[in-house]
Amino acid sequence: MTELKDNKVVGQIRSRERVAEHGEVFTDEREVNAMLDLVKDESSRIESRFLEPACGNGNFVIEVLNRKLGTVRRKYGRSPSDYEKFSIIAVSSIYGVDILEDNVKECRERLYDFWNAHYTEICGPDCRDEVRKAAKYIIRHNILHGDALTMLKNNGEPIVFAQWDLAMGNKVQRLDYRLDSLMRTHDEDQDQMELDFGMPEWNTDREADTALSEPVRKYPLVNYWEVQKCR
Repeated sequence: MTELKDNKVVGQIRSRERVAEHGEVFTDEREVNAMLDLVKDESSRIESRFLEPACGNGNFVIEVLNRKLGTVRRKYGRSPSDYEKFSIIAVSSIYGVDILEDNVKECRERLYDFWNAHYTEICGPDCRDEVRKAAKYIIRHNILHGDALTMLKNNGEPIVFAQWDLAMGNKVQRLDYRLDSLMRTHDEDQDQMELDFGMPEWNTDREADTALSEPVRKYPLVNYWEVQKCR
């Protein structure tokens, strides 16, 4: 059985029924860290994008955020305004999909609570409610209820993720991409598919120097604390 303790999951299954019906087994913290250590530099880089296609209630995404916020703290911990901005960039780079709605809800809540605890600790009286609203908005758009295998949301619509880029100063550019357009054939003979998440830019394959996909929507630049105004 699972329970939360200090924002960490204790145990690896909720019920035998969920294991049988959905193959749901949560990854233990030790295995999470061992796997992320294989990409240690990327998992700690503030801007690198990570997608967990079966995110469950958030074990992987929480640890990725933990590593990223560690980098933000080391670089910007003495400047509340810089910490605030780059903590938003860090959380905006983390994505997840899960087929079970309760997992999605819990993952969103855990991710926000983890980010907010660190934000409150570092920025203290400088914390702003609009920044907290921005973080919730980003997490709601980055952690989605759907099936990464079919690349469809639970309502049958294509999964669409928002790319959040720090453009200039405090301005953020939002670009929306369909998940299926972010997939590309890596080996046509074996029909292997490779995700281009984790690259600094989704829309460019720097090694091949070719366009990978076009956004389905582009939004005007906004301040990072006003991303919830993107409509």
